[in-house]
Amino acid sequence: MSSSPAALRAEALESLLIEKGLLDPAVVDDVIERYNERIGPMRGAQLVARAWTEPDFKQRLLADGSAAIAEYDFEGGQVDKLVVVENTDTVHNMVVCTLCSCYPWAVLGLPPKWYKDPAYRSRVVREPRAVLSEFGTDVPTDKTIRVWDSSAEVRYMVLPQMPPAWRSADVGTLAERVTRDSMIGVEVLA
Repeated sequence: MSSSPAALRAEALESLLIEKGLLDPAVVDDVIERYNERIGPMRGAQLVARAWTEPDFKQRLLADGSAAIAEYDFEGGQVDKLVVVENTDTVHNMVVCTLCSCYPWAVLGLPPKWYKDPAYRSRVVREPRAVLSEFGTDVPTDKTIRVWDSSAEVRYMVLPQMPPAWRSADVGTLAERVTRDSMIGVEVLA
């Protein structure tokens, strides 16, 4: 399986920087491990589960995501300005970065490969229902779809709807059930 031209350029650049002594491969490995294994989408899932079970926290999270998560002291960047948008019975939200791949790493971990793909970035704003359908997510036609465009200044996260069958679950169990894709808005939890 061949790598994309962008992946090949990134590998070549990384090799060159290591060869010149400007980049320590252990630092690269640590960043990947940190965001893949220790951060991942778990932090966002904890926020969602807490919002589902604590109405006051949910209100604070939706009013000012950055302020609400400040108490967590999450390591990593990309959440200087975090806006959390809520999926409801009448609105389905999804997130994209049309210019590049701006993404709230400190909350959701590494972005999925498809999030950075030019096809997703361009199509999701033009035909969000078709893109959602390709993810296996069918949103009723009477439900409004809003697409939020992340940028270097503002990152977005979706507060998905909690499935009614989950209402009796504790916070820890809820957090385990929340997916990264539901916090981007391309998946509806069931």
